[in-house]
Formats: sequence, structure tokens, C-alpha cells
Amino acid sequence: MLLREKEICPNSGVLKDLLGDVFLSFEELEKRLVAKDIVYIWNYYNDGKAWLCKVQFKKKTVFWLSIWDGFFKLTFYFNEKNYVGIYDLGLEESIIKNFENTKLVGKFRQLIFEIRDNSQFEDIEKVADYKISLK
Repeated sequence: MLLREKEICPNSGVLKDLLGDVFLSFEELEKRLVAKDIVYIWNYYNDGKAWLCKVQFKKKTVFWLSIWDGFFKLTFYFNEKNYVGIYDLGLEESIIKNFENTKLVGKFRQLIFEIRDNSQFEDIEKVADYKISLK
């Protein structure tokens, strides 16, 4: 994971330098989600010694975003009560397999997307819309 230096805030210039060509996908996804009133909030977390972006709709955390070498990662968390709804979204089979194989984090199951291009945006939007709809 990148963005480990507390004094270097992840602004557009920094993200473009770190992501290279993938920055265009980052911008496109942000544009699509901001249109749904989703906001990006960057914070430095001392426990993980890295900058992470909490992506929220109103006060609900939709997913966490982190920057890696050559890609960015989105991590959605679902509790036992609502993770079964993922199977009804018509997601790509490889996404479902990865979801089933992730280890539980406490009581939560993770759904992780590693983004290198725009090919997963439709599935990401389905999952984001589902997460927003949960009570």
C-alpha cells in the first residue's frame, strides 16, 4: 500500500503521480459516485500508518479506498445480516468467488475490488447502490 507519509496529503497531483494511467479510472469512478451524492474523505490513520479514503453517503460508510502500486483498491464491508444480498446483484462470477473466499474481519465479510481500468465500474456501482440501500 502507498501513501504512508503523514505529511503528504493525497491531492490530485500526488494521486496522479502514484497511479499513472490508472488515475483516469480513479477520476471517472469518483465522478460517477459523486453524482450519487457520495463523498470522498481522506484521513491519515495512525494504526495503519497510511492515508485511507472513507467513501460515504450521508453518514454511512459505503467503502474504503486505498492506493497501491499500479491500482487502487475498494473494500466494502458487509455484516452477516446483509452480505447475502450480494448474490442477488448479478455480479461477475470472479467477484463472487473472491467474496466467498475472503476471511471474516470480526463479524464482517469483505468485498474487494482492485481497480486498474474502468471494466468493473458497473459492478462497483451495483454494490455501492446496494450498500446505500441498507438500513
